[in-house]
Amino acid sequence: MTAMIIRILGEGQFDIAEEALDRLNELDSAVEAAIEADDETTFRPALVALLEGVRTVGVRHADDSLDESDLILPPDDASIAEVRQMLSDDGLIPG
Repeated sequence: MTAMIIRILGEGQFDIAEEALDRLNELDSAVEAAIEADDETTFRPALVALLEGVRTVGVRHADDSLDESDLILPPDDASIAEVRQMLSDDGLIPG
């Protein structure tokens, strides 16, 4: 069962199952901690791990489907400042 549709900017959408959200929230917490510490050295690998987590646990959403994304994530090459602007109180992924 799909819990949410996540879009990675410049890449496409992924259907994410409910049971995958805990793992993605762990990866999201690492991104959030790196941003709060303004630690570019930790930020980049944490962001890459989060996006790879979405690609690994998600199922590619049909490209010809016009479903709205529940969540939008930055691309691999986003800067720490760009990702900081996308953060909510829950990080990038609510929960």
